[in-house]
Amino acid sequence: MTAEAQIDRHCPVCAGDRGAVCLQKGALRLVQCDACAMVYATPVPAEFATGEFYDRSGLPFYLSPAKLEGDYAAVRFERELRLFRRFCPGGQVLDVGCSTGAFLFQLRARFADCYRVAGTDVTRAALDYAEQRGVPVIRRSFLAPVWEAGQYDAVTFWAVMEHLAQPADFLRQAVRILKPGGCLFVLVPNYRCLAVRWLGAKYRYIMPDHLNYFTRDTLRGLVGREPALAVQAEGSTHWNPLVLMKDFRSSSARVADGERAQLLARTTRWKQSPWLAPVKWLYRAGEFGLGGLGLADNLYLVARKEPRL
Repeated sequence: MTAEAQIDRHCPVCAGDRGAVCLQKGALRLVQCDACAMVYATPVPAEFATGEFYDRSGLPFYLSPAKLEGDYAAVRFERELRLFRRFCPGGQVLDVGCSTGAFLFQLRARFADCYRVAGTDVTRAALDYAEQRGVPVIRRSFLAPVWEAGQYDAVTFWAVMEHLAQPADFLRQAVRILKPGGCLFVLVPNYRCLAVRWLGAKYRYIMPDHLNYFTRDTLRGLVGREPALAVQAEGSTHWNPLVLMKDFRSSSARVADGERAQLLARTTRWKQSPWLAPVKWLYRAGEFGLGGLGLADNLYLVARKEPRL
């Protein structure tokens, strides 16, 4: 991070400007808001706020063979798909921050007659790949005013809100383009997960390109800024014990993108192996227990746009 290329931020949930430093990891500085307890990074590199960082990293990371293998595996989005189907059985879907389009690819592959899908992202190389896999993409800024209001039955943010310098602006736009009765889906890392509590700054997902660190309360606080949204479901999901073990033995330095992608591909292959059924049962039991305690790796929230009275 360079001082000349950084921007200062206020709290992304309540816009407060007072807080105390709660964690330092190299040049990454996390502040906890005095008013709402949201944890966020400030200052941050300007290229994270503009999206230039993600466009530049598209080829070496998002299109690496290991990342694509993990993302396009049939088991990769099984939790997200189950959640999505509960609240959106059909209609027009926009995946914001779709990357290489793997979620939409799986959605269409399994439920081809139910959905009309499109993805958008700041990473041009990732969108190119999505198109090659048959996923329709929209190449314009999500915050541009040209998006048609009341167009979508569902808008998804799978592991996106943590990357945004102004997540409230994205939330507001999502509400605008949702149909009345349409659903918003959000998945973010859980700042109160077991890994953070145990490892602290050593945890790999405390990283410079994660600008926002949500708890259940602060994620609800962000969504609560939009009065048209009514929360339908929330919880804690995902757990990777291999990450815990590897990060416990490592230094607190950033884990290389290639290593993260390779671990994702490896764990995905194990999940698909019929020989590991007993291990998978134990894994699911562990994830269920951690989720019930609010200690799993991620948080999810589903909110519905209230119909106009």
